[in-house]
Amino acid sequence: MLIETKNNQAVTTSLQVAKTFGKKNKHVLESIDQLLKDGVAEKSADPMFMEGTYKHPQNHQTYRMYYMNKDGFTLLAMGFTGKKAMQFKMEYINAFNEMQDKLKSVNQDSYMIEDPVKRAEKWIAEQNERKQLEADNKKLKPKALFADAVSTSHSTILVGELAKLLKQNGINIGQIRLFAWLRENGYLIRRKGADYNAPTQRSMEMKLFRTKETTINHSNGHVTVNKTPKVTGKGQQYFINKFMKNNDDISNNLPGVLD
Repeated sequence: MLIETKNNQAVTTSLQVAKTFGKKNKHVLESIDQLLKDGVAEKSADPMFMEGTYKHPQNHQTYRMYYMNKDGFTLLAMGFTGKKAMQFKMEYINAFNEMQDKLKSVNQDSYMIEDPVKRAEKWIAEQNERKQLEADNKKLKPKALFADAVSTSHSTILVGELAKLLKQNGINIGQIRLFAWLRENGYLIRRKGADYNAPTQRSMEMKLFRTKETTINHSNGHVTVNKTPKVTGKGQQYFINKFMKNNDDISNNLPGVLD
């Protein structure tokens, strides 16, 4: 598969690019390292490249790799020449566009979708989600009882699920802005790299998060390890109380990112 999703973005990897264009991964890494060294990739509003790791399927050793978005791939592939290279570039660009359209349709509100069939499908999904949220909200009242319950819970939830809980408690925030707020306020790592969006040492010491590691076997045989932050019961109580006590101040200082 040429394109995959990571952190709700369409990306490819240095490994996949190396395989498609008949290059060695280390040479692709060197090219990306040079782009980062030159500072060209930093001129984009969104990070073009994000470093990660993978396990080799034969020796099971861990090696470097890069994830890259469409802009990063385009910048990297400028130096690839030849008739076949041009064909592969077009295949990648088309695959990126298709994946971005899928992600856009998933994240768009129904009124923003032009296609009447897709708009109707999205509206139905929104109504079902709203009904589910209302049902969940009834279960979560009174709020104080909910906070006490989650503080002793051993279950963990995703940041997106925490955003839904906050919405149920009157805080108008979605997953993307919550991730940004957690990074800006020192709960998740904001430095671009393999640990991007991982809990900070402070968060781990406060027992607000746990990290779930998922091994992903790709179609070309390589293995990557995806690290996902999950909010503990104590973390759920902590953030809900923090947002509710400081609702106006926090809402006025949320990062300007559309959810």
